[in-house]
Amino acid sequence: MTTVEINPIIDNARFTRFHWMVVALCALLLIFDGYDLFIYGVVLPALMTEWSLTPVQAGALGSYALFGMMFGAFIFGPMADRIGRKKGIAICFVMFSLATFLNGFATSPTEFGFFRFIAGLGCGGLMPNAVALMNEYAPKRARGTLVALMFSGYSLGGVLSAGLGIYVLPRFGWQAMFWAAAVPLLLLPVILWKLPESVGFLIRQGRQSQARTLLGCVNPEAPIAVNARLIASDAKGAGVPMLDLVKEGRAAGTCMIWIAFFCCLLMVYALGSWLPKLMANAGYSLGSSLSFLLALNFGGMAGAIAGGWLGDRFSLPKVVLSFFAVGTVAIALLGYNSPMPVLYLLITVAGATTIGTQILLYANTAQFYPLAMRSTGLGWASGVGRTGAIVGPLLGGSLMAAALPLQLNFLAFAVPGLVAALAMGIFIWRYRDSAGTPVASDSASTAKPPLQVSPVVSR
Repeated sequence: MTTVEINPIIDNARFTRFHWMVVALCALLLIFDGYDLFIYGVVLPALMTEWSLTPVQAGALGSYALFGMMFGAFIFGPMADRIGRKKGIAICFVMFSLATFLNGFATSPTEFGFFRFIAGLGCGGLMPNAVALMNEYAPKRARGTLVALMFSGYSLGGVLSAGLGIYVLPRFGWQAMFWAAAVPLLLLPVILWKLPESVGFLIRQGRQSQARTLLGCVNPEAPIAVNARLIASDAKGAGVPMLDLVKEGRAAGTCMIWIAFFCCLLMVYALGSWLPKLMANAGYSLGSSLSFLLALNFGGMAGAIAGGWLGDRFSLPKVVLSFFAVGTVAIALLGYNSPMPVLYLLITVAGATTIGTQILLYANTAQFYPLAMRSTGLGWASGVGRTGAIVGPLLGGSLMAAALPLQLNFLAFAVPGLVAALAMGIFIWRYRDSAGTPVASDSASTAKPPLQVSPVVSR
């Protein structure tokens, strides 16, 4: 019996309708995910008024969903390597949609925090699995672009949340924002029908016929003999232990990725939770404050797509480093009195280099780990990063409670960007080839880092 390696078939595939379907479905899921996450920043001013919350209490309440996301990433990332990414994604989607809907019936901060925690479990599990699935099926030459395009749905969800809030909050109250989260559940049958399972998972399960059918959709120009046995070069079987993430020279890369995730998510959720409130305190109306959140998420979409395109043509780790450096400057400048066009530009750049960079970090992480441990690697990176997401709203609440000048608030939000840039600099230096080019990407399959470390075998 002949054996056929699946990775070259996927890597060299021509872009087809199948790829568009995977991108569209994963992006749709992340739109709902982004809506559920950014909704807290939209309703925060109304909640603080209705429940008489202090800034510290409001920051703690905002962190409940992020605690859930941390545990969700730790649980559902590795779980999907065992039960399949399709099942993992479906479970997470139902969990966060139902919990967010129930949030609209909360009558106290305690009830609200409980449902936000459950919603966070689902949101935290969905992200790494959607990225891993998209990364698995994307052709090599467009992998970064497609993952970034898919993940721009997350920012679009934030745009939807802020845009809907401008209309809904004054007319129907904050509860209606949460009730709207039940509508996406109508699409669950479509997702279960059309979303493909991981081909690597099917091979590990011995489901050769289903894997062969999927590969025929991915690359119709690469016929596979009926009696051929499909293999994945880096498949290790189900149940990948966390310790594998630091073996075979991956320890330094894993640590730097975790630091970058922590800092990036701290900035994303500090801005996402507190930007409207900070701007309202600075004298802007509620509508204007929510429009700043719109600009932040539009910037996130633009940054993700542009960054993915640049990463496919140059070096994804270097693009991430550059984004962190630019984001540090843009966020620090937000605290100064600027003309309105300049302020919107700075907020858009801040969104591009925080939300957009988060998306690029997922793409870079997916390319760093082999296929068999990709969901585990993404889940742990996302989970560790969620500690930064938890710190973000708490930091914002503490800064507001201290009544610091606006400049110092944004300067504190900018410092993690500098730390993340340093971490990515170390990552690039550690995983470069003899020509000095970072190999934390698909090029690692042909280039070997110094000291015979080769942790970045794509797929």
